[in-house]
Amino acid sequence: MDRARRSERGAAHRGARRRFLLGAAGAAGGVVAALAAAIAPNRRWYSVSGRNIFLVRPPYRADESRAAWTGSRVAEYRRLGRTDFRISDISLGSGSSTGGRQTPEVAREAIERGINYFDTAPDYSESGSEKRLGEAMKDVRERMFVATKFCMPNGHLPPGSSVQQYVAAVEGSLRRLQTDRVELVHIHSCDSVERLLDENAHEAFDRLKQAGKVRFLGVSTHTPNLEAVANAAIDSGRFDVMMLAYHFGAWPGLADVIARAAAHDIGIVAMKTLRGAHHRGLLWSREERDSFTQASFKWVLSNPNVSGLVISLWERAQLDEFLYASGRRPEPSDHAVLRRYEEEVAARECRPHCGACLASCPEGLPIHDVLRHRMYFEGYGAEKEAMRLYARLDVRADVCTGCSAPCASACPYGVPIPERTREAHALLGWT
Repeated sequence: MDRARRSERGAAHRGARRRFLLGAAGAAGGVVAALAAAIAPNRRWYSVSGRNIFLVRPPYRADESRAAWTGSRVAEYRRLGRTDFRISDISLGSGSSTGGRQTPEVAREAIERGINYFDTAPDYSESGSEKRLGEAMKDVRERMFVATKFCMPNGHLPPGSSVQQYVAAVEGSLRRLQTDRVELVHIHSCDSVERLLDENAHEAFDRLKQAGKVRFLGVSTHTPNLEAVANAAIDSGRFDVMMLAYHFGAWPGLADVIARAAAHDIGIVAMKTLRGAHHRGLLWSREERDSFTQASFKWVLSNPNVSGLVISLWERAQLDEFLYASGRRPEPSDHAVLRRYEEEVAARECRPHCGACLASCPEGLPIHDVLRHRMYFEGYGAEKEAMRLYARLDVRADVCTGCSAPCASACPYGVPIPERTREAHALLGWT
């Protein structure tokens, strides 16, 4: 189907949605009853369509802080592979999940509590992340290991970008970060070996390193091609650090990739460690919900081949809660919470390393990206950022309207893809 037909179909879908909402405005009681009916068969996990629209949505943190968490600090530092830098085991991310909510004040407090590794990128909050971290690092830059990405505020640099474009991207980051160098630059969210090994990217890195503007090269990936990209990075001998999506219940082969990287003295930084952060919508006890984040961190850090993890945060209460897990190992109760989580979200969670469904879509819909942006909205509460990223997709899930759904049985984990993508478009596709 060509783009004109997709646009026409999308316009019809948006019109139908607007008519539904206008009609629903006068029937609030009916809406509530319909929501209750929808929730009842799936009471163990209720849709964010109700939670985010009708309820106040808290960020992914505990419902109630514990006195023991107050003032938590980094308790462990680990060697980041052949960079030889010792980084805080729990470090500061600033990605899409923050929704632009991170502030220089909270980032500065993270430094004061012992965090010494910052992960950022030009396209996080459209360069706002780098600017805020630059403010936070004033007068303490020498303590920090800073990682940014080869990209621009409006998105990734595709394969074949010129050496000058790659160099300009990093120089733009330096200006925003108010520094003369970064320790690490990643090939960002890398989805292909072609982009990983783009000669111009590597030529640009070599020039920047010679000029003293960067020290180490890395790759970040959380795509269905993760295994191929990671193994190619290891084989190339060019990469000092890899940032990989890694969490409890991750694809079994990932631990082998991480062990192989460690054997080559490549530092491993884990991301996406909360596995979607769906725990906020589980009908668990408060204690169970509040233990999930720390249990997740402790499980990731129990792998000695992982140098550390990055987590995006924007509140002091999150610092208290998250850093309480620093230096700790998982206990039987942590494993129990993680196993229960896996059981209850298994049929809703899109695994970032999978991609088994992609070939089934005749429209070329990036199903994994659609569901990832939905995760940012639902699990992370980053509604505006999720909608912005979704709007940038070349193909969106309005193509699912009226489709015969050949993807319906394509997920090996039983995720109901047509239902999830259509709901995602209703949630993210407001125009």
